[in-house]
Amino acid sequence: MPEHQLTLSLPATPAAARLARHRAVEVIAGRNAGLHAEVVQTAELVISELVSNAVQYAGAERVLLAVSLDDVVLRIEVRDSSPVLSTPALPCPDSESGRGLFLVAALADRYDAEPTEAGKRCWAEIDLSSTSHRDVGCSLPLQRG
Repeated sequence: MPEHQLTLSLPATPAAARLARHRAVEVIAGRNAGLHAEVVQTAELVISELVSNAVQYAGAERVLLAVSLDDVVLRIEVRDSSPVLSTPALPCPDSESGRGLFLVAALADRYDAEPTEAGKRCWAEIDLSSTSHRDVGCSLPLQRG
């Protein structure tokens, strides 16, 4: 399968995650009917969490989403203008939020956040061949906050 790409520039509003999720899943599912439902569901969650995190914490005017899909991997990348790098952490048990990046790190095969000239890039990759045996464990050093 040739590589397929989607790039969206989204307003930094609460509706951005829903818009990004629906548009990206439409493209992902539409371009490759053979993808496991688990891949699409994982991508949907990862997109929602990365975009929501950028909107909530970055204070950006725009959030950029890029999704690429080839035979081997689905890559999701979100860029915003904040230089602060996000890290997954276990929140306090009573906390009502703060689990998004922990979920992304647990569900994706690879996850990272990197500085860019204009802010940062958070990305996650889902290997298309490994989703059937995914364990929702996480080997990241976690901070409780």
